[in-house]
Amino acid sequence: MLRKILTFTIIIVIAASCKKDDTVDYGPIDDKIIKDYLTANSLTAKSTPSGLYYIITTPGGDIHPNINLQVKVKYKGYLTNGTIFDQGTITYSLSQLIKGWQEGLPLIGVGGKIKLLIPSALGYGSSSQGTAIPANSVLIFDMELLDFF
Repeated sequence: MLRKILTFTIIIVIAASCKKDDTVDYGPIDDKIIKDYLTANSLTAKSTPSGLYYIITTPGGDIHPNINLQVKVKYKGYLTNGTIFDQGTITYSLSQLIKGWQEGLPLIGVGGKIKLLIPSALGYGSSSQGTAIPANSVLIFDMELLDFF
């Protein structure tokens, strides 16, 4: 009996130590995807410490929104392969939008236009969004800040 318990305990310990770690750091993977996209499309972007890349095409007004405000934004969202997953105009609290938008939109003022290249950690992470956005996707948004209040 003791031998069976000992054998069972050893099997459990071995199984636990061999457990596959499914946690993947997508930061470096996303960074390469973004850099490859920029190179392939002859684009030059700035980046933030969080891994967000951005291209300001029109800076807009001198006053910029903050996380506590509502923003009205015209946007087109697509994947690095060019597949458009959404576009339109929304008015929403900046604090309730994805982190990439929270970080990127305050870089411009009203009338400003920006392209955001958002690593998955600042987008939807490991969650897919229906069939349009697979898990761990780099997202690209062409955006115009229409207003904030």
